[in-house]
Amino acid sequence: MAEKTAVLTEKAPKPLAGIYSQAIKANGFVFVSGAVPMDAETMKIVDGDIKVHTHQCIKNLAAILEASGSDLNKVVKVNVFISNMDDFAAMNEVYSQYWGEVKPCRTCVAVKTLPLNVDVEIECTATY
Repeated sequence: MAEKTAVLTEKAPKPLAGIYSQAIKANGFVFVSGAVPMDAETMKIVDGDIKVHTHQCIKNLAAILEASGSDLNKVVKVNVFISNMDDFAAMNEVYSQYWGEVKPCRTCVAVKTLPLNVDVEIECTATY
């Protein structure tokens, strides 16, 4: 079995203690837990709409990836969870600004509710 290492950075919201890691590095990959639109310093959801929230989610993912020795350009798979499919186009408008020249594979699904009743949560897998 491949060795796994937890990733933790103060530049992204703290994970719930004893529940999950911000990310796990294993076998050349980094698996990043879902990021919600929370500010790392205040630990509060940032004010704004789905566009502002999408930017914040990706900012949090970028901080965790950086701490793992990776970055957004090395992301190979993204899962986006949104609470309202009416926000799909606005989320994509922001989302498409990231990830480099070759966009990662992606799944986007609408869900009934997300943690803290946010409108978007994004997780990713990258190489490092």
